[in-house]
Amino acid sequence: MKLSVVVCTYNRDRYIYECLSCLVKNKFQGEWELLLVDNNSTDNTKNECERFVVDYTPSNYRYIKETNQGLSYARNRGIAESSGDWVVFLDDDAYVSESYLSTLSYWLTRYPEAGAFGGAIEPVFEDIEPKWINPWSLSFVSALNLGDEPCLFEANKYPIGANMGISRATIDLVGVFNTSLGRTGDNLLGGEEKDMFSRIRQLNIPIVYFPNIKVEHCIPPKRTTKEFIAKMGYGIGISERLRTRKLGGFSYVKRICAEFVKWGGTMVIWFYYVIRGHYPKGEILVLFRYNVSKGLLLGEK
Repeated sequence: MKLSVVVCTYNRDRYIYECLSCLVKNKFQGEWELLLVDNNSTDNTKNECERFVVDYTPSNYRYIKETNQGLSYARNRGIAESSGDWVVFLDDDAYVSESYLSTLSYWLTRYPEAGAFGGAIEPVFEDIEPKWINPWSLSFVSALNLGDEPCLFEANKYPIGANMGISRATIDLVGVFNTSLGRTGDNLLGGEEKDMFSRIRQLNIPIVYFPNIKVEHCIPPKRTTKEFIAKMGYGIGISERLRTRKLGGFSYVKRICAEFVKWGGTMVIWFYYVIRGHYPKGEILVLFRYNVSKGLLLGEK
């Protein structure tokens, strides 16, 4: 079983060298390749990648330039260029341990029925942890931890892009990422991961959470501001509008109904935090939900 590790990057010269270095330091005896897909970076990313090559001379590494702007385009290019039985996606600001690949290989062997997987993501705040962090807002910083045992992603839970993978056989069945969704440049649209995993789930292909393949995900101060959370929520709303309208039928109406349900839950949690004197924890949830609804109802068509 061969693993293809794909790291898509856009203007992350501050992190990319360490990201790649952590991967090649893995003590893994199996067959694997490392593909760096540069999505038109305008900073020092290419030079940092060249420095990495000079320092480590990795024989299984390739630098690829994808000129179509957008994370989905970059991921699809990684899929097209890769040759592994599994395509593993890691963020360009995420760091793995030296046992990541060997542990992942172990779990993939133990769960041959899996068509996709996700692993734990631990946020590493470059500044102090924001006061608004709570169990319901951890996803705002792409955090994920489903425990110490393997389990299925169920209901509306999905792997997160900073630490996930899809088998080649599954990709052949469901296709690649939807290029009308996902981040493009500095915008904060999303939805391409949810769209992909929804297609996988529709075919009843297991999506499995694997423990002990944690990544540390760097969170700069700008990602914890109210402005960023609002922009992210709006982008998610637009993505959900695009995704569900493309599905046709009553999908968009159902998504709007689900948004009302989410508002109910949000207000219950907001009230809980208010009476406990933790207003920032509740406020951030309302801010996020408001902007998701705004994008969903009034965003781009």
